Amino acid sequence: MIRFAECFEELPDPRAENALHDLTEILFIALMATLCGATSCTDMALFGRMKAYLWEGVLVLEHGLPSHDTFSRVFRMLDPGAFEKAFQRFMKAFAEGAKIERPKGVIALDGKALRRGYERGKSHMPPVMVTAWAAQTRMALANVQAPNNNEAAGALQLIELLQLKGCVVTADALHCHRGMAKAIVARRGDYVLAVKENQPALVADAKAALGAATRKGTRATTTTDADHGRKERRTALVAPVKDMAQKHDFPGIKAVARITSKRGKDKTIERFFLMSQVYSPKDVLRIVRTHWTIENSLHWPLDVVLDEDLARNRKDNAPANLAILRRLALNVARAHPDTTTSLRLKLKRAGWNDAFLFELLGHMR
Repeated sequence: MIRFAECFEELPDPRAENALHDLTEILFIALMATLCGATSCTDMALFGRMKAYLWEGVLVLEHGLPSHDTFSRVFRMLDPGAFEKAFQRFMKAFAEGAKIERPKGVIALDGKALRRGYERGKSHMPPVMVTAWAAQTRMALANVQAPNNNEAAGALQLIELLQLKGCVVTADALHCHRGMAKAIVARRGDYVLAVKENQPALVADAKAALGAATRKGTRATTTTDADHGRKERRTALVAPVKDMAQKHDFPGIKAVARITSKRGKDKTIERFFLMSQVYSPKDVLRIVRTHWTIENSLHWPLDVVLDEDLARNRKDNAPANLAILRRLALNVARAHPDTTTSLRLKLKRAGWNDAFLFELLGHMR
């Protein structure tokens, strides 16, 4: 609890000075509850009461246990930006204790809608959380709520929170623009960005370079897999480019790539990528495949394990803050060395076994 308090002590308390419950204690109970599968402020309050014996000698709780209204009020009022900074301080301390190496390799950027977190009358505009996902450690590095649901702007804010030396940033075509490339290069990172036909000049030059590489006999790399009963064949071709960065004012472009994929009897799909390094075709296939772990290893567990798509917190900052808390809980659970137990079972076990619950946070002692 001491290390936890140190990570969150700089988080401004938005409540009135006469607030009864300590902010850090509220957040500690909320995290512990989420690690046991709590999905709402009502769940957190009930968890606090049912596990009251756990807090003896750990928390002071001078005014007793917080109610669900207290949890709700805190998450509605907390500044998400400040809470995110506390999230990063916690993860830094946690990673040091757990001896988790600094993220390298692929860092995937992607947004996820909080589908039921919309304001009244705005069901067509749910808030969007943009996350930077470290594929190597399988952890969320940072999170930002997209301003005015502008995912591209949110991703740019996210890049400013990261150290990218030794990392390859991947993102879909929404984030393929010079501002993103400039931000990544400025943070000493590399990129592999998907580019689509809505940027015809870039795509045309990419196709021309790849066509020239084909005529020169440049070798492509092909892989085949049959995961989940679907046989898919992927072929990657890479072509270095010399003048595209200057011609298109797109910082850092050194190569382009094409991945052609064919699944069963489906149509052949071509995808094009802009790259800041001349990666081998084999590496391009690996990097692009790795990008999608953000869907399988983050977005899917958030919905299936922690019911994020069903979360009905809508007021003020609650959707963003609770989304950050859920990602923090998944990071903690995933860091546990037991790799044979699923995330769902880890959370169930934490709820049923107090020793295991504290073991999840043991690295923070």
